[in-house]
Amino acid sequence: MTNPELIPEKAGGNLPSVSPPTTAPTEVENISLNPLFQPDLLEHLAQTIIQELQRHDLKAEVAKGLSTDRDYLVPSAAAIPPTLDLPATPATSPAAVGERPTVPLAVPLATPSFYFIEELETKIPDLPAVVAKPEQLVPVAAFSRSERFAIDPLFVPHASGRSVQRPSFFDVHTVRLDFPILQERVNGKPLIWFDNAATTQKPQAVIDRLVHFYSHENSNVHRAAHELAARSTDAYEAARETVRRFLNASSANEIIFVRGTTEGINLVAKSWGQQTLQAGDEIVLTHLEHHANIVPWQQLAAQTGAKLRVVPVDDHGQILLAEYQQLLNSRTKLVAFSHVSNALGTITPAKQIIDLAHRVGAKVLLDGAQSVSHIPIDVQQLGCDWFVFSGHKVFGPTGIGVLYGQEDLLNATVPWQSGGNMIVDVTFERTVYQAAPTRFEAGTGNIADAVGLGTALDYVQQIGLATIANYEHELLEYATAGLATIPGLRLIGTAADKASVLSFVLEGFDVEVIGQALNREGIAVRAGHHCAQPILRRFGLEATVRPSLAFYNTKAEVDALVAALERLQHE
Repeated sequence: MTNPELIPEKAGGNLPSVSPPTTAPTEVENISLNPLFQPDLLEHLAQTIIQELQRHDLKAEVAKGLSTDRDYLVPSAAAIPPTLDLPATPATSPAAVGERPTVPLAVPLATPSFYFIEELETKIPDLPAVVAKPEQLVPVAAFSRSERFAIDPLFVPHASGRSVQRPSFFDVHTVRLDFPILQERVNGKPLIWFDNAATTQKPQAVIDRLVHFYSHENSNVHRAAHELAARSTDAYEAARETVRRFLNASSANEIIFVRGTTEGINLVAKSWGQQTLQAGDEIVLTHLEHHANIVPWQQLAAQTGAKLRVVPVDDHGQILLAEYQQLLNSRTKLVAFSHVSNALGTITPAKQIIDLAHRVGAKVLLDGAQSVSHIPIDVQQLGCDWFVFSGHKVFGPTGIGVLYGQEDLLNATVPWQSGGNMIVDVTFERTVYQAAPTRFEAGTGNIADAVGLGTALDYVQQIGLATIANYEHELLEYATAGLATIPGLRLIGTAADKASVLSFVLEGFDVEVIGQALNREGIAVRAGHHCAQPILRRFGLEATVRPSLAFYNTKAEVDALVAALERLQHE
């Protein structure tokens, strides 16, 4: 039966005052437990214990004692051997004294990784540990996420009565707790999401932020005198500032919200391109490009009389810089290329390519759709004129993206869409446009998803892109070595500098057959041409299987992929 003293009052109420036990628990069944602990954390603790005890051949005993009831997940006596020494949390730890809450993260930081509603700005009262038996536990599902955020400290219970802190280093199992979809099962198997180059999964913080926006802030932005308009405008412009920091742009005026990478490229082609290019001018692309960075320039060339030039790649999928330099001349007006290839994972030498283009007076658009979630971005250091990316590629919502452009260049460019919001004055004779970024955001924008994108970028920054890059590089090397052991498997794209993409073909098997076989095992990959037909045809192929990694993937998942492919060969 639920102990009513353990249930906080609903939104707006005060947290109950709970007296700590006068003596430390001595019975195994008495567990020092926050009433609203997150069950996934306890499950992760048990997994960690299992790993530590493997050297002592105690795994079977631990597994036998682990309860898997996700509403009331509590270890039995067998689950935590008395000799296991886990670190204690001082009574004055942030968790104990109730600092502002954060979502679970691999590296706890002083600032939160998600928005804070006004109710959470106040000081959260102390919530000491409570001795409770399993039948007294409150189901986590009974409380809203905001209530759980308000009182769930950053430690999990231990049978000894001492607190166990979350790891202070990058721990993929802790990070995975932030992504609810990773608990999903497909065809009776745990979901293994290896389709991250197509889209990334969303942390709970992003999901919650969208719910909060529609519950408390929903309004059009900029043009109203009421409170909700002020809230939504503040949230929208705060997201723009978050993007600015993420890219290290010099001004928030350089950040334009678009639907995604494709729309951002088309915006530049339809506005600056049509305004600037003439017959005989040249546009330089690379063989690595996604169709979204080819077709708009083909259309522009057909309309203006400009010509396309293509930089070749070597047999590893690396850009041939010497060939690129030979293509540059006084007629080159634009160089557009991918920071990371979506089909091969090749990381291009962006700074060199940009500097060489600027020497001949060309502008540069850098497609960052596949780089923003893997490597740190600094548009000022890169020196690109435009940078584009999609929110859903970096753990944010779909339907939102960003075009960065240098401010003077944006203000010298005629808008490609017209309507409300982007004007200063309209008469039947003429229209005066706003300055950037508003001049490129005609009509009602995707306000909620822009706000969600800001939360996603905050989340990524708290973990740290350098940390993410290091972990993913290790995982990529592990996966590359594992796939190389499979007879008849050919990796496509073996550049020395790669991000988390592994394209391959398997002798004797159609890529669609491989994709379907992996799906039966709960493994999600992309099988096809990946909207990058020119680069696949460079290698004599029409399609590949493409597992792509993110920082929430594990070596165990890579092992499952390799094992599934080996089973397929023996069927």
